[in-house]
Amino acid sequence: MRFAFTDDQLAFRDAVRDLLTRECPPGVVRAAWSNADGRSGGAWKALGEMGALGVMVGEEHGGLGLTELDAVLLAEEAGRAALPDPFVEHTLAGAPLVATEEAASGAVTVTAASGRDLVPWADSADVLVVGGVAVEARAARLDPRPAVDGARRLAAVEVAGAPPLRTLDPAERDLTADRIALGYAAQLLGLSTRMLETTVAYVSERRQFGVPIGTFQAVKHHLADCRLAIEFAAPLVYRAAYSLAHRDPDAPVHVSMAKAQASDAAELVARHALQCHGAIGYSDEHDLHMWMKRAWALAAAGGDAAWHRERVARAIL
Repeated sequence: MRFAFTDDQLAFRDAVRDLLTRECPPGVVRAAWSNADGRSGGAWKALGEMGALGVMVGEEHGGLGLTELDAVLLAEEAGRAALPDPFVEHTLAGAPLVATEEAASGAVTVTAASGRDLVPWADSADVLVVGGVAVEARAARLDPRPAVDGARRLAAVEVAGAPPLRTLDPAERDLTADRIALGYAAQLLGLSTRMLETTVAYVSERRQFGVPIGTFQAVKHHLADCRLAIEFAAPLVYRAAYSLAHRDPDAPVHVSMAKAQASDAAELVARHALQCHGAIGYSDEHDLHMWMKRAWALAAAGGDAAWHRERVARAIL
């Protein structure tokens, strides 16, 4: 048995990475903190044209008809770019439920939330999947809430009285929640990788006592710990994607293992990245804060590490 991604899956990932490098540089992420909707604009449209937003929508509805195993690497790249759009909520959760050509292309934006989570980008979406139903956003009542990540606009949503586009059965609700948690875990991997890359570049250039601070043993140990945390989390995330794609009965446990480990890794990397950057890491002028705050937000969303560990414990014990 071959435990690896296919050449096609890796090529799709690389194409999305190249697209986001062009269409979603840090300036676009920064602009989303203060623009009207917290969205990227051009990057979302380009992802739709590429087919990435409809990766899990059936071919009969204009999508690619692929699975979580194909989408997980794309979610990781969205995290790496800190894409200011509801990529996970739309691609892994909402679009497969709505299943229309408009959702597959991204012309209609679908966002989703599980459990008691606030709904991200609800004010710029066309369809909301929340509370076990999919409804038109204009039919729901939105109560904007403050967010640690200025681009990830949050709202409490009230759908009582709104005519549902569809109602999810219990299995669909559970699957949607697991897909969201998986997508956040993948994004946390990408965020962790980007924060580590940014920190390595910084400590290679920042000099003290006439030498780069990256030559100091304490800094090397911090960066090595970050790399280990990412390398331990990644296989769990990919295993969870495989389990969901193949409807493994243990998939919920695998998702929780992945989300807990990816959350821990991202929080560790954010902490060490901030420490290695020093005072400039606290500055709004430096790009690091946007990746750290997205990591903190996603570590808590879709169930935090403690919640998912308790879920694993219940399954084991």
